[in-house]
Amino acid sequence: MNEINLFGDDRRVTRDGVFNGRPVRYHGEIAATPVSIVSDDDVASGSVVSTAYLAVSIDGVAVDARRRPVVFVFNGGPITSSIYLHMLAFGPKRLHVPVDLDADPASFEVVDNPYTVLDVADIVCYDPIGTGYSTTGEATPADRWFSVESDAAQLREFVRAWLVRHDRLDSPVFLFGESYGTVRAAVAARQLTEGDASIRLDGVFLMGQALNIVETVQRRENVISYVVSLPTLAALGRYHGVAKPDDTPLPAFLESVMAYAETTYLNALVKGQQIPQAELQQVAQRLSELTGLPAPVFVENRLRVGKVPYRQWLFKDAGKVLGGNDGRYLGDAAPDGTPVDPSSVITPAVEAAHRACLGALFALPAEAGYRTRSPVTSLDAWRWGATSPFGDWRYGASIADAMHARPALRLVVGVGYHDTLTTWGATRYAIRQSDWPLDRVTFRGYFGGHLAYTVESSLAAMMQDVREWICTR
Repeated sequence: MNEINLFGDDRRVTRDGVFNGRPVRYHGEIAATPVSIVSDDDVASGSVVSTAYLAVSIDGVAVDARRRPVVFVFNGGPITSSIYLHMLAFGPKRLHVPVDLDADPASFEVVDNPYTVLDVADIVCYDPIGTGYSTTGEATPADRWFSVESDAAQLREFVRAWLVRHDRLDSPVFLFGESYGTVRAAVAARQLTEGDASIRLDGVFLMGQALNIVETVQRRENVISYVVSLPTLAALGRYHGVAKPDDTPLPAFLESVMAYAETTYLNALVKGQQIPQAELQQVAQRLSELTGLPAPVFVENRLRVGKVPYRQWLFKDAGKVLGGNDGRYLGDAAPDGTPVDPSSVITPAVEAAHRACLGALFALPAEAGYRTRSPVTSLDAWRWGATSPFGDWRYGASIADAMHARPALRLVVGVGYHDTLTTWGATRYAIRQSDWPLDRVTFRGYFGGHLAYTVESSLAAMMQDVREWICTR
């Protein structure tokens, strides 16, 4: 496929919709924004092509856009386009994912999205360079953007340029990042507030946060990672009907599991091979009751069973494996042991829906090649910021810096209860261990996985949280 060249060829259409019960006339806009980053030794340049939805009138009354909030939304990777948040949550049209997880993705339909927040804010779907239609400059190698700081700086410069171009420097700005996009959001927030008062950054929403990545990736010798993962394992054991029955509402149930994890379970893990046999057996039995995995498995592994082995072992005898993005999904394990993720079944449907919606809305040529993923072929290609094995990956500190620089900045941290990539427990732990002003932090859990908004009730709840986040002054 050929890349679409949108410089000088921006596309804008006008449409009508009903969002949160309010009639909204809006512009749909796809446009290229030049960005450049000047460092000590070079200048990196490129073109960011974004898709925006901008209200023209609400309830028949013309909108004064100059002070209207703008929310910039982006997914993670590193690095992917904004296709998931765009087509499943924030766009005026969304792909409806049925309650039946075994439904044929080819049957998924695009429907109106009354949940999105166009009634209170304009929406800009941001595709980093190398994804979507965004391209790097001729003199700038693609991997120039493959680092935590330069990736965030790219967003920083895009936000600034977009606001200037649209005469929106007086608009409150909100960043909504998901997965690795939460790292981007945190670092960009810090960069946007470092000695620059021209942009009014009012809020950051971290969905599926990866800021405490050591706990997120589940390193074997890091016992805290087992502690913070246990609530998710328990949620999955309960969902699949293999754990000891418990009628406690799910949020309260997870709190009780976390209380056990950070006391009895943590104490047992710290003892390592010196744990008394009776205690080992007792804790293993309780873990079995919570997760559905047999107690001998916990004994054999000295209580250290992480989220990846759990996905692979829970239904191993049946040749099944749980989803990674969403552990509610159950699929066939690969015969050769290759990792598989049954929950990724929705990806082709999202891509097809995005292609059809943008093609129809903006009359894009059939040969336009939209890239869901960038040329980053492995996590090893990404420059994470640590310069040695002793480096400190303190991405959460960037949020603290931004919140201290902007006393009005409000932070929301959301997570799916069945997400095995960025877990509920790791998220709760990140908040507790942060230096964030807790009176301006909101923690939200949603039924579902990494893309919890594929569940309609969770989408409705998340969008209401977004609406309150934007409207609270």
